[in-house]
Amino acid sequence: MSLFATAARRGIALAGGLRDGLPWLEAAIRLASMNRTTRAGGISLRAIRRLLGLLLLGLAATGCSTFNRGWKAAASAAAPPNDITGRWEGTWRSDVTGHHGKLRCLVAHLEGGDYQARYRAKYLRIMSFSYPVRLKVAAAEHGFRFNGEADLGWYAGGLYQYEGRASATNFVSTYKSKEDHGSFQMTRPASKKN
Repeated sequence: MSLFATAARRGIALAGGLRDGLPWLEAAIRLASMNRTTRAGGISLRAIRRLLGLLLLGLAATGCSTFNRGWKAAASAAAPPNDITGRWEGTWRSDVTGHHGKLRCLVAHLEGGDYQARYRAKYLRIMSFSYPVRLKVAAAEHGFRFNGEADLGWYAGGLYQYEGRASATNFVSTYKSKEDHGSFQMTRPASKKN
């Protein structure tokens, strides 16, 4: 099952940055997934789930705006000819479930020579999920090869591993986890010059 389907199946509202420094949120989600009739502190878990849903919707709006601001800011920069940094867009597809959707990515340099890929994926045309992946990148014939991994939490399928290649115009990657595997296919979008 795709990471997006796994999260959706578990009733998680998907948002950018859920895993970044929010261990209390993971604990709250585990609590909310308990039996609906269980009471915690006199409040029904159904009420807690509704409250968490509203909270997660708020986080989704914040995560969307953070990624979208970065996406728009990067639009004015021309894609570097000998690097993979910048904007990418295309699709993702799960080989296990056949689920698929739109995918965007912002790649940036990190200290120490690594890169960070910030992915933003659409699932069922209405839900979005954003997460970062630290990538090790090396020069290869006709471009670059890369690999990395990210723990997206139990609610999104756990540890995912990524491996792929990129040129000045194409970005192709596979992903795999315990429950899913699939691919990303992206190209450079046109830059908007002022």
